[in-house]
Amino acid sequence: MDLRKLSKEIETVSKNYSTKFGIKRNSQWYVLKLQEEMGELIQSYLMMTGKGRGKGKNAKEIRENFNHEVADVFSHTLLLARFFKINLEKAIEEKWLKWNK
Repeated sequence: MDLRKLSKEIETVSKNYSTKFGIKRNSQWYVLKLQEEMGELIQSYLMMTGKGRGKGKNAKEIRENFNHEVADVFSHTLLLARFFKINLEKAIEEKWLKWNK
């Protein structure tokens, strides 16, 4: 997966969404939006593990929602990195992959 290409595609979606709904994206928005998505992921996890109410959803719907929330967190992480001009591939290599050597 090419993170730069994916990041560009996600940026297009985010930009179109923000234009449609009149949202001004700035440094605070990128950080707070990621936090919001983390909250939704945690809520979904609690539902999936039986520690939160299911809101009338069956197990398959709950799992699908969990998968989507993970995608949201990942996508908003890419958006945050793009906004702050972080080379994620390099940062991951320096922080994580160095331990494979």
